[in-house]
Amino acid sequence: MRRIDDLAEFESSAFDLDLAQERLLRAAPVVGAPTLAPRPVDRTHMIMLGGAMQPYLWTINGQVWGNHTPLTAKTGERVHLSFHNMSMMGHPMHLHGHVFQVVNINGQTFDGAIRDTVYVPPMSMVTVALDAGEAARWMLHCHHMPHLSTGMMTEFAVSA
Repeated sequence: MRRIDDLAEFESSAFDLDLAQERLLRAAPVVGAPTLAPRPVDRTHMIMLGGAMQPYLWTINGQVWGNHTPLTAKTGERVHLSFHNMSMMGHPMHLHGHVFQVVNINGQTFDGAIRDTVYVPPMSMVTVALDAGEAARWMLHCHHMPHLSTGMMTEFAVSA
């Protein structure tokens, strides 16, 4: 589907690898949907995405699932997660139990869309903002299953 008449002013391709479309998206006020009010950031995590084809292994902060260091936050904190992809593969990064707002792509700050998955192109950095929710251990992983299954998964550990 190239365009929804009532919602789009012009046609657009299905997906772009430089995130030009992502930069155009803005959080839309929707009844019942969470939004992020402007406020100071309480905690920031730089998340290094890495890996290679030989050996076929994908990592978060140089670690694989099972030998990982959780990212931490406290309930109610405003958190920035900066995904820095140093690999030559793109990674759709997904966080369970939360929604986030895309707030920066490669140094360009903006109030982007609300989502739970964001594509991080090769050799790029995407920052998202969220309010840490319920105290629990939430999965954070690449949604490309071969990457997840070889290790590109960690946890976002929220405490009360």
